Amino acid sequence: MFAVLALVLFVTSAKAQSETTEALQKKYDAQAFFFYNNTLRMLNQANDSSFDELIKDVEKMKFLMIKKGAGSIDYKRVVGDYKNESFEEMMSSRHKGKNFDIFVKEKNNKTTGMLVLINDDANLLVMDIVGSIALNKVTKLFETLDESADFGKKIREFTGVE
Repeated sequence: MFAVLALVLFVTSAKAQSETTEALQKKYDAQAFFFYNNTLRMLNQANDSSFDELIKDVEKMKFLMIKKGAGSIDYKRVVGDYKNESFEEMMSSRHKGKNFDIFVKEKNNKTTGMLVLINDDANLLVMDIVGSIALNKVTKLFETLDESADFGKKIREFTGVE
């Protein structure tokens, strides 16, 4: 099973979709995972066709996990840095005790990138997506990641939630 996890998840220092995501990774020594569309499909262990439809326009995604710790993150500054990169705030919601702030970047009226900041008292999780998903399906993407046997375990270990 670990071999599958190694194939599915690419812990990488490859160029992030945004400069702010790359800076966050370096500054906070964040755990980073890199997914392509086909690796996201492999996480769809229930073979849910609606999940495949959800990720069809995702080219790649970088997922960061950052512990806030004593040197708390200046969240407003992080949001400002993303806005300086032409990300526009689209929606905020709460799901299972976490705040979800969703931003999009568009070019010629087409969404080229999405950013999901998942924030709670102890952690900041970042989904930096090249491509797009439906705004009302963001929590579905996160739930699928969280419920996946291998990757979900990594998230729960990191966040301290079992």
